Formats: sequence, structure tokens, C-alpha cells
Amino acid sequence: MTGTTEGRVESPKERADRQWTELIQEIRVAQTGVQILFGFLLTVVFTPLFHELPQTDQTIYIVTVVLGSLATGALIGPVAFHRIVSGRQIKPEAVAWASRLTFTGLVLLLATCTAALFLVLRVATHNAVVPWLVGVVLAWYLLCWFALPLWARIRYTVKE
Repeated sequence: MTGTTEGRVESPKERADRQWTELIQEIRVAQTGVQILFGFLLTVVFTPLFHELPQTDQTIYIVTVVLGSLATGALIGPVAFHRIVSGRQIKPEAVAWASRLTFTGLVLLLATCTAALFLVLRVATHNAVVPWLVGVVLAWYLLCWFALPLWARIRYTVKE
């Protein structure tokens, strides 16, 4: 046993196994959300109302679908990555790459949610307050997804 993390004594292999398990649990939550959102977005183009939307709203929709597709790819990527490298004795590296893909997927999911909200509120209200409302929701996402975890990381990380 070589390393200590959070009061644990674990080997690099044990640490990689634990980190992989934790990462997969996190990905399951994000994958479900992005897959439901992306699936819904894919159906919108087939509704009669879509073709009546102004070109600006259609463009926002296309950007939103592309963002959702990219987020889906990034959040499913760790599973494919693991399957391809499984048994090659490179789990610490796989965990690092899967973590990067997951973070990228979360950023893309953030962009997808924001763009989808913007489009829905534009179509639903045609109100000038929509960008401000979306900005507030985006700020909330940034606070919950990034600011609070970063604050806790800085505040509670024990310096050795």
C-alpha cells in the first residue's frame, strides 16, 4: 500500500478502481439527463410548428441539437473508452481521460440546457426579459455545478 487519500491507505490500482466506480456513478446521472433532453430535441424538428418558426429560432434549435449531440458523445465516451482499454493495465490513465470527457460533457450539457431554455422561452413568451431570465438560470447552473464545488475544494482541502 503506497498512497493515502482522504485517510485511506490504498494502492494506485485500488485508487483507480475506486475513482472509476465513483466516476461511473456520476456519469449515470448526467447521461440520463442529457439523453432525455437530446431525445426530446430530436423530435421537435418533426412537429408542424417547427417549420413556422423564424429562422433565428430554427438556428438556435440547430445549435442546441448539436450541443446536445456533443454532450451525449462526451458523456457516453468514458464507457466506450473503458471498454476499449479494459484489461490493458492502464486504469489510472483511463480514469483521467474518462474524467476529462465527463467534465467536457458537463460543460456541453450546461450549454445545451441553457440553449434549450432560451429557445423554449423565446417561443413561449416572445418577451424581452427572456435573455435575462436565462442568464439567471445560467448563473444558477454555474453556481451549483462549478462555483460551490470549487469553493468547497479550496475551503476544505487539507494542505499537507
